[in-house]
Amino acid sequence: MGQQTPLIEFRDVSKVYGQGEAEVRALDKANFQIATGDFVAIMGPSGSGKSTAMNLIGCLDSPTSGEYIFNGVQVSSLDRDQRALLRRNYLGFVFQGYNLLARTSALDNVELPMIYKGVDRGERRQRALEALAKVGLAGREYHDPSELSGGQQQRVAIARALVGHPDLILADEPTGNLDTRMSREIMELLTALNKDDGITIVMVTHEEDMAEYAHRLIWMVDGKVERDGKPAGGGSRR
Repeated sequence: MGQQTPLIEFRDVSKVYGQGEAEVRALDKANFQIATGDFVAIMGPSGSGKSTAMNLIGCLDSPTSGEYIFNGVQVSSLDRDQRALLRRNYLGFVFQGYNLLARTSALDNVELPMIYKGVDRGERRQRALEALAKVGLAGREYHDPSELSGGQQQRVAIARALVGHPDLILADEPTGNLDTRMSREIMELLTALNKDDGITIVMVTHEEDMAEYAHRLIWMVDGKVERDGKPAGGGSRR
């Protein structure tokens, strides 16, 4: 059997902001591959390039140089509209701040991405109900964010990421606003989605105990990959 094409590949990817003395090299010839079905945590000190790497993977920005390849497609050569299509059809996003619409039910929040995709109302409703049930929120569909705990709001955000059936979920500090118990619940949910549904997960975190849920840790310093391997405890939380 031939070697499987990586879902994500960075080849000498650099991202430079500013010019001359004001130049900031956020990524500096970064190289890594992420296979389909992997669960990867990206860590590093402030300014290490981890958030820049996440933005590039999520097609929210483009490299200054180098190649970013997603499932065999040269993303670095796509225009803005093509990147938006890739984002919409293949990626799901989970943020530290939940990014839910206030005074809007959990169900309507989860339906939102499908409105942009032109999915009809009946199918939107059914898929949103299924996604909320999958994250353990059956019975909370008509609650507004203000009526939900932080952990429940993050579950709504994960349901919203899931509803488009993405190949990849990008989680940016998904437990950053949660207490220890809620953090573990969210990480166990992401682990189940990875293990049971085969969804690839790439997570930026500054919390080593949360990185323990991942298969693999990419440690970045000064825009480069300094270390790439098992988390410190070998991913013992899985």
